[in-house]
Amino acid sequence: MAMQAEKDAGRTLADVIDRILDKGLVINADITVSVAGVELLGIKIKAALASFETAARYGLEFPSGTNLQQKAWEEAKVAKDICPQCDKRVALDELMAIGCPWCGFLPAKVKKLLEAE
Repeated sequence: MAMQAEKDAGRTLADVIDRILDKGLVINADITVSVAGVELLGIKIKAALASFETAARYGLEFPSGTNLQQKAWEEAKVAKDICPQCDKRVALDELMAIGCPWCGFLPAKVKKLLEAE
């Protein structure tokens, strides 16, 4: 999914960096230097810039020797979403099932269940 440029004066550098780390950025380039149809130099560049959480979600490979059994890696694999009320990142299952632990936001499904009781 390509990011669209938006004209918004309220955006800061921190907002842009947060969005790039959240969505991820991949650079894939093939560069060749040829003279008279003869390839003299070929360079292939593959780079990815993303948060660990985004990288784990998309299954990007990590450097050898990385211990993926640590608790932080397990937490990075959990799907998260932003609370619409306080903008904090909360586990998606938790946010939809019981609400936001930070601000007390309740999704419509939970509100209906509470009203029915």
